[in-house]
Amino acid sequence: MHKVNLGKTGITVPKNGFGALPIQRVGMDGALALLLRAYDGGFRYFDTARAYSDSEEKLGNAFEGKRDQVVIATKTQAESKDRFWRDIETSLSYLKSSYVDIYQFHNISFMPKPEDGSGLYEAMLDAKAQGMIKHIGITSHSIDMGMQIAESGLYESLQFPFSYLSGDREIELVNKCKENGVAFIAMKSLSGGLITNAAAAYAWASRFENVLPIWGVQRESELDEFLSFMDAPPEYNEESQALIDKDRAELSGNFCRACGYCMPCPQGIIINECARYSQMVRRMPPARFFEEEFAQMMKDVESCAECGQCIEACPYGINTPELLKLNLKDYKEIMAGKPI
Repeated sequence: MHKVNLGKTGITVPKNGFGALPIQRVGMDGALALLLRAYDGGFRYFDTARAYSDSEEKLGNAFEGKRDQVVIATKTQAESKDRFWRDIETSLSYLKSSYVDIYQFHNISFMPKPEDGSGLYEAMLDAKAQGMIKHIGITSHSIDMGMQIAESGLYESLQFPFSYLSGDREIELVNKCKENGVAFIAMKSLSGGLITNAAAAYAWASRFENVLPIWGVQRESELDEFLSFMDAPPEYNEESQALIDKDRAELSGNFCRACGYCMPCPQGIIINECARYSQMVRRMPPARFFEEEFAQMMKDVESCAECGQCIEACPYGINTPELLKLNLKDYKEIMAGKPI
């Protein structure tokens, strides 16, 4: 199994991270079975967050008695000191642990730093001094903020979207983190479901020795595939490159990464579903896209007031109203019988 060193943290784990967001949609018994099976198969890095409903509780139940055998990263969306301390105490309680290996600011709107007036970075340092956290991390979807983080000297890890659909600036960010000893944890390694070949995604990520991809796992079939990478890591070769080139050609340019920064929409549009319709209906089992619930979701796109709020919030510079219109047009044509 490939291994990855997480920057200057001193942590080394298999190059296969378990993303525990999806297990909030699984019952407790099913989630525990997935987590323990992942552990038995070699997973050691587990990613969760205070915002992932009962995900932390499920990790705590699964790893009670073997806490020192796993690396657990969790996150806080706190933008105040009081919320920070409430979140860390709650996380530790649910995780049944006295510490978090990597504690991350979770996609907040700015990069906390000393003496910025928020007190958040000072709270991180205090929590670390008390032994409540071992390493200070942060997550972001903004490439500009990511560069600031990598160069700041303040953070030991950066969690950022990274897949074979990423561009030159994202690769530059990976290299910048490597230069500065910042662990690079790759979220959305399957680009929110747009990438359907996990083996090719792994093979591409394996080219970057400092990148730890984390995979969202909800089903045993998903876990089976990721477990197979432990003993037989997919190789980056001409075949995988051909598949990647094909996907890049189909998905290049103006596509939604489903980061959710544009939400909530004032008109109630579920942007991160509707703006991805055209790609998803062609790349996933299409049944759900023909259900009444999805029909109503797409109908809501017609209420777009083009207020510009989503454009301003998008870290990728997408003209979201225009993208919504294109997806609605595609939806109507497919529902009228146009072949997929």
